[in-house]
Amino acid sequence: MQPIDKPDQVLAEHEATSAAEPDLAPTPRAQRLKPGERRVHILQTLAAMLEAPKSEKITTAALAARLGVSEAALYRHFASKAQMFEGLIEFIEQTIFGLINQIADKESNGVLQARAIALMLLNFAAKNPGMTRVLTCEALVGEHERLTERVNQMLERVEASLKQCLRLGAMEADGSATAGSAPVPIPEHYDPAVRASLLLSYIIGRWHRYVRSGFTRMPAEHADAQLRLILQ
Repeated sequence: MQPIDKPDQVLAEHEATSAAEPDLAPTPRAQRLKPGERRVHILQTLAAMLEAPKSEKITTAALAARLGVSEAALYRHFASKAQMFEGLIEFIEQTIFGLINQIADKESNGVLQARAIALMLLNFAAKNPGMTRVLTCEALVGEHERLTERVNQMLERVEASLKQCLRLGAMEADGSATAGSAPVPIPEHYDPAVRASLLLSYIIGRWHRYVRSGFTRMPAEHADAQLRLILQ
């Protein structure tokens, strides 16, 4: 799997794809930005500020100062700070599920799909520490409650995807489905829903440890051995 880019690169590529605009790589402050580019630049800066290991709550004043603009200029692109976080959450969600779909297309074995998704989510966190603070909702403390609800809904979708993968794996082990890869043995009384919930809890726990450590304890540390225990 190709490594996931840094937030400034991915956000720029995402906006360029969705809005059919030119390359939106980080632009020097002195250069005049188009409206779509300015939105991306704001989200890039927000994500970068979230990467501070012991960052305090980000204010629009601090964000505006980092960008070298007035707060009024921010509000011309986003009605509120909550909308800025929503833009970041939307990007995270589209990126993650785009990668999940790629995994499903490339790997036919359900259990191996679940393993690949788990590793992808851990590696996404490692490469995007600021966004990990959003995924753990640590960056959303004191913000509008709908932001936490949006993240929770996204994680429920991730769990549903994992459950679907593991259900496919159970069918393969029972000989009810044909897979391109060799079947992976599934224990008796294997419950895909319970296993998917356990797998997501493991991933979220790794994200939290990564954030609490100041981004020093890497999420995928010993993940191969631990995922074998969870998925065996």
